[in-house]
Amino acid sequence: MSIFDTPLDRRGTDSVKWGKYAGRDILPLWVADMDFAAPPAVLAALRRRVDAGVFGYGEPWPSLEAAVVEHLAGEYGWAIDADWIVWLPGLVSGLNIACRAVEGEVLTATPVYPSFLSAPRLAGRLLRQVDLVRRDGRWQWDMAALATAAGEGPRLFLLCHPHNPVGRCWQRDELQALANFAAERDLIVCSDEIHCGLILDEDKQHIPFASLSPDAAQRSITLLAPSKTFNIPGLGCALAVIPDAALRHRFRHAMEGIVPHVNVLGLTACEAAYRDGEAWRRELIAYLAGNRDRVATAVAACPKVSMSPVEATYLAWIDVRGLGLADPARHFEAHGLGLSDGADFGAPGWLRLNFGCPRTTLDEALRRFATACAA
Repeated sequence: MSIFDTPLDRRGTDSVKWGKYAGRDILPLWVADMDFAAPPAVLAALRRRVDAGVFGYGEPWPSLEAAVVEHLAGEYGWAIDADWIVWLPGLVSGLNIACRAVEGEVLTATPVYPSFLSAPRLAGRLLRQVDLVRRDGRWQWDMAALATAAGEGPRLFLLCHPHNPVGRCWQRDELQALANFAAERDLIVCSDEIHCGLILDEDKQHIPFASLSPDAAQRSITLLAPSKTFNIPGLGCALAVIPDAALRHRFRHAMEGIVPHVNVLGLTACEAAYRDGEAWRRELIAYLAGNRDRVATAVAACPKVSMSPVEATYLAWIDVRGLGLADPARHFEAHGLGLSDGADFGAPGWLRLNFGCPRTTLDEALRRFATACAA
């Protein structure tokens, strides 16, 4: 029995995920928040920090920065300087800051996590969108459409890598094509790599965009956090890695007076996760891969719905357009299953299912999914 098989009752707590359907028989598999306890090493580090008893203003410390540098070098062969790190209270903050720090229009590909669509608007930037395409059952970039959309306007490209919600782990040739595209048009690339620790296929490896070449590094803002991989999003800790000093200065300037310091418990958890969480993460990946396969089998058994293979994340992107539903999310809620509405990602008629939960929860959810598809 896996440690991840242990159910955690989050009903009646401060959980946004479970509170959405309080008092209703609806299993929440929507927001990207796993129903697993944090790694023991993280919990132990937090207890030690709480036992210190003082919670004054804090700032990142040398061993924390070293943990980040060593983690990126060890996992991805990406050598960074600690001076390149800008600490953030959350990754969404980073997307919004990037849109304020870089003048001009913004370009991204849909479907994509909703903050990619809202951040440019909130910064007063025009957003140009290009659809990803599904060829041979696999999501890919439409480089011709990107070139057409780029024109003369965009200065910032928002990259989701690995991709939420389609679950792609972009490979080197795909990333290099994007790097070449950015270089030709002199684009800054803000790469959201928050799911980089959640590659489910053993034959795939996350490649940081900034690690492709010196040019890619100098035009990059890489957003990272331990929150998704180690299930600690409520602790509010993320970081941007920005090699170019001038771009880093612009990014910091856009933060001034708006972005608060990072929570000291979040910083504590970050160091523990990156330094001592690897064994836990490996067990998690094996468990999530099994859950992924369960979801794929269940979806394949339902006529008129489909999904592409999930290479990364704990999120399944499901095409339910064949069911002809006016409001897919509401329909599945009526059958006891709370999923993310694809319209929020720029793709009406799709649903996102979070399979980061114990198998007992997932199996019941998939039973309800089949019932909803047959109704």
